[in-house]
Amino acid sequence: MIESKAQKMASELVDRRAAINRELSRNGVRFGIYKNGQYHDQLFPYDPVPRIIASDEFDELERGLKQRVDALNAYLKDVYSDKRIVHDGVIPEEYVYTSAGYFPQVNGVTPPGGVFAHIAGEDLVQGEDGKWWVLEDNLRIPSGASYPLFVRDIERRISPRLFRDVRVRDNRAYPTMLRRSMDFVSTEGIAVVLTPGRFNSAFFEHAYLAEKTGAVLAFPEDLEVENNELYFIDYSGRKHRVGVVYRRLSDEYLDPFAFNADSVIGVPGLLGAYRAGNVAIMNAPGNGAADDKAIYYFVPAMVQYYLHEDPILHNAPTYMPMFSEDRKTVLDRLGELVIKDVAEAGGYGVVFGSSLDARQREELADKIKAEPRRFIAQEVIQFRDIDVVDPATGRMEPRKADLRAFVVTGPDTHVWYSGLTRYSSVPGQMIVNSSQGGGFKDTWVLAGEGESLENEWASKRIIADSERHSLSLLTASKADNLYWLGRYTERVFTTLTRFFPFYDQVMDTDVDAFRPFARALDLPEDFEDFDTFIHTFLYDKNNPNSVRSAMDCAFNNAVILRPELTSRVLQYVEMALSSIADATALSSDAEDIYAQRDVNDDLLAFWGAIENSTIDQTLKAFLFIGKYLERLDLYTRLAVSADELRAPIHKLVSYAMTLDGMPVPECFASGLRWLIGQLPNRGYEELAKTLKRFQEGFNDRVAAETLRPLAEVNTMNLACSKALLSDPDEGSGIR
Repeated sequence: MIESKAQKMASELVDRRAAINRELSRNGVRFGIYKNGQYHDQLFPYDPVPRIIASDEFDELERGLKQRVDALNAYLKDVYSDKRIVHDGVIPEEYVYTSAGYFPQVNGVTPPGGVFAHIAGEDLVQGEDGKWWVLEDNLRIPSGASYPLFVRDIERRISPRLFRDVRVRDNRAYPTMLRRSMDFVSTEGIAVVLTPGRFNSAFFEHAYLAEKTGAVLAFPEDLEVENNELYFIDYSGRKHRVGVVYRRLSDEYLDPFAFNADSVIGVPGLLGAYRAGNVAIMNAPGNGAADDKAIYYFVPAMVQYYLHEDPILHNAPTYMPMFSEDRKTVLDRLGELVIKDVAEAGGYGVVFGSSLDARQREELADKIKAEPRRFIAQEVIQFRDIDVVDPATGRMEPRKADLRAFVVTGPDTHVWYSGLTRYSSVPGQMIVNSSQGGGFKDTWVLAGEGESLENEWASKRIIADSERHSLSLLTASKADNLYWLGRYTERVFTTLTRFFPFYDQVMDTDVDAFRPFARALDLPEDFEDFDTFIHTFLYDKNNPNSVRSAMDCAFNNAVILRPELTSRVLQYVEMALSSIADATALSSDAEDIYAQRDVNDDLLAFWGAIENSTIDQTLKAFLFIGKYLERLDLYTRLAVSADELRAPIHKLVSYAMTLDGMPVPECFASGLRWLIGQLPNRGYEELAKTLKRFQEGFNDRVAAETLRPLAEVNTMNLACSKALLSDPDEGSGIR
């Protein structure tokens, strides 16, 4: 009864699909893929019809998932210590030691808190008879929790009545569960989310979970090991002890001293600090020994061996070619089974025998005979179709879908009341991974009759490390990001604003009016016609001086700063990028020029959101110093008056004074030196002198006392400001 009511009411979201996707887009809810060696950000296709799981059905799943993950944690602890399960003959040793995920480098190491798999991603499918089957255990770096977490927040706001009327268990607890696990295993120190970089396919999730858990988003170059302790290095060179690393890069690349010596994205010495017990790593290195697709075969035996219980959840019927009897079955039934390469992931290396012709089956059979350890075979489970709204037709269409459930272990084990439901974009296709073109749905876990919807985690506030430590947790690279974010957003705003008077002159038949503007901005002047200039100036991504290129650069600096700026503020940069991308697609339309105002409106909203947010004032200063240095650069290129220069100078000085006593990042100092050197050639000698005075209070450390007289001068009226900027009527170089 509850489920049917929920399904009926959930259909309301179908009409809100476009609005929800728009919110996902403006908040940058993306994943990355590589095509032909190039990285592409793209939206994760979202379907508005949620998967609905009844309360009692999920309760059974919850018991089974906790049981399974507890057994897997027990196995990892055992296989890296006493190896009782091997000695007792439950799992043949050749399966353990030949696993690509088994690392002898961590043999004998018990992680802080005794937890190996802090976050488990359990992939399940539901058969047509309603029975749930476990297809895979993901214990290394399971991803995907951020998507249902984010979209539920949008759904709640876009259709609040629906969530008042439908009893859906709250899914907002995931960041608190994750942070609780971090704090439980921490060896004292800050918590960091270690990302391999901006162009990792799951970078959105890395940044978003850092934001939501209050951890610091760190790149490998931000961390350093000294005396077997891990430190985070801030922009001034100060070191902060790290107690726990939520790592989002594979074991092989984690530490070039211990694993792959060619890795350039790892932290040298990290494994030594971990082995010494001085830092926790989530998930633990070596967890691949338990989520190997061949080891999967033995998980039910692990449940019985370690917990002395019968498994609640069941594996798909699986055959191991390493066993002669199973190998014969696999080879005899190759056209009926699904064959999986145990070393592959993300939907790769999965072959349905029924899709192969006779020659291909023979080739696969030869591979299985030659490398039986490399493969497993499973019965094809005809799992249940779920309705999906076809984006082309708007009609409901059946698609195959799985469920990734997330289990978080800290002082105890909890199953998240949600999950990532992934569906295939192709009718009948059984591979649903996002890397293979699939999309995602929200997963609603219903509450039972009389069950309280109050979440035990809801009242627990996460105190962010950035809140505890303020500016001290800003790295040199992020100081650069803030500075260049300020410069690039200002570059877009001012060039668009100043472009329109030139455009009007051209429209008034002065066809050469754009040439001084192009010359000032280092754009080529030898265009065939004005339309070519418009395209090059506004939309050409290959032109580093175009507005589009500047907006791309602003975005690339902004997305790295999601934990510091917050998703709410970052969305305005996303919207500005989307606006200019849309304008690029319509660039042949003359009226498109007017649409550029949307870009500037988005940037005005971004700066206002920064200024009015609770973001630390010093972080604001880093961004706005870049912004006003860029404005001075552009204004002097475009020969503005003394009056127009006065405000950006005042703002520059005011923001610099908030950094009193702090070290000056090199990007600030070098940018200021470069601008001072350019000004005399542009006819702004007096401004150059003023900025030299500014530079005196802005050398190694900011000295507010030295800067204050400049701020006071700038507040006077024009007549009293001749010491700072000469009146243009009296022959000043300022035009």
